[in-house]
Amino acid sequence: MKSKEWIIIYELLMVECYMVIAMGGRLEQKDESTVPTPTFSPPEANRTVIDSTTWCVAHPGASQFDLENALDWACGVGGADCSSLQPGSACYQPDTLLSHASYAFNSYFQHNGNSDVACNFGGTATITSRDPSYGSCKYLSSESASASSTLVQMSFLTKILEMLILLCLNTRL
Repeated sequence: MKSKEWIIIYELLMVECYMVIAMGGRLEQKDESTVPTPTFSPPEANRTVIDSTTWCVAHPGASQFDLENALDWACGVGGADCSSLQPGSACYQPDTLLSHASYAFNSYFQHNGNSDVACNFGGTATITSRDPSYGSCKYLSSESASASSTLVQMSFLTKILEMLILLCLNTRL
């Protein structure tokens, strides 16, 4: 099961537990009470997984405004690891918007399926098979990110799900 599927299951269990606790053990659902939930993700693209080693980088022709917005999203809501972009860190130099956006986009891409959906950022990014790493700044690749991080995430999410199930069972008793 993919880590995104585990996250969805986790979120559904959290909502169910909250409702059980809030309603004193009574869980009711009305058909007319469905409310659309906004999603915060890059715009959708064709979902195509590329089978070679790939990276996601900022498109050199993208506008500065669009790159700034996409970089803010990636390092904020998107959850990309942007710690290496801080002053003095391995990937801070060159201190350019294009360089920083490329690193952030790739971080998000590597942890979210290595597909063109995860490398869109409103059209400001592109997938490449050329390693963008330079000097001491090493970009994650589709080979290095998938195996180790997926196992750690799934183990962590499994433990969370087990605790949530126990919490819900204890609440219902």
